Amino acid sequence: MSRWEGLDEFVAVAECGNFSRAAERLRLSSSHVSRQIALLEERLQARLLYRTTRRVSLTEAGQTFFARCQRLIEERDEAFLSISDLHSAPTGLLRMTAAVAYGERFIVPLVNDFMAQHPALKVEIELTNRTLDMVHEGFDLAIRLGRLTDSSLVATRLAPRAMYLCAAPKYLEKYGRPHTLSELGQHNCLIGTGDSWLFQQDGKEYPFRPSGNWRCNSGQAVLDAALRGFGLCQLPDYYVLDPLRRGDLVALLAANQPPNAAVWAVYPQRRYALPKVRLLVEALKVGLAVCPEYRDAVAS
Repeated sequence: MSRWEGLDEFVAVAECGNFSRAAERLRLSSSHVSRQIALLEERLQARLLYRTTRRVSLTEAGQTFFARCQRLIEERDEAFLSISDLHSAPTGLLRMTAAVAYGERFIVPLVNDFMAQHPALKVEIELTNRTLDMVHEGFDLAIRLGRLTDSSLVATRLAPRAMYLCAAPKYLEKYGRPHTLSELGQHNCLIGTGDSWLFQQDGKEYPFRPSGNWRCNSGQAVLDAALRGFGLCQLPDYYVLDPLRRGDLVALLAANQPPNAAVWAVYPQRRYALPKVRLLVEALKVGLAVCPEYRDAVAS
């Protein structure tokens, strides 16, 4: 019996917090994972996990062993990567996640282009507006929008992401144009997924809580309502740049536009060493740079 047997299963369960998610990450059955850990505990003559019907937690011995095993597995994987990286061919399975609308419009087509060039690669993409736990759920790569909060992950900036406050000319003709942030409360606001709009004033962030008679968790739906003259909206550049160029929307309060956030590729640090992750990140950066939505800026 190899002394490595059970280590991957143990680390996966410790990171995921239960057997089923660990088994899904490893693409094994839950019974196999449970059996391997039981055999590992038997070899060590130590209990590593407390098991309940809903959750698994580490014993004191498990905590000590987990920290060492994580380093061992990382060093083992890096050793294999040092060889596989010689030919740098993306192979195996790459699991990634992105927001639904942005993923459908920008990311998936670029991933498909990448797949066409690297047929040995397998890709699973989960489009969701939830912020998934990459480590626990076994993702290699995530595309995140705006500002990042998880400092345990590494991020590469793929593209800018500017937010625009806009309204249709017919709305402004009827209700007037806001000239200061203090006037926003007098206007009907079209609310999307967030409860707060961000601006800047005197070099500081200025959050504003919009209110109005219309709300939908779809950026495209917010855009449609704005084009119909229902109210003000704050949307990312890729929704509004074309309507702004055509004059169908008017950009407002340019001096208070929030500092540009970004589109980010986010990954656990050791995953970027994998050719499939590193090369896809570079392909996404190049692909987004030539998208019409990012080539030109709008004068607000």
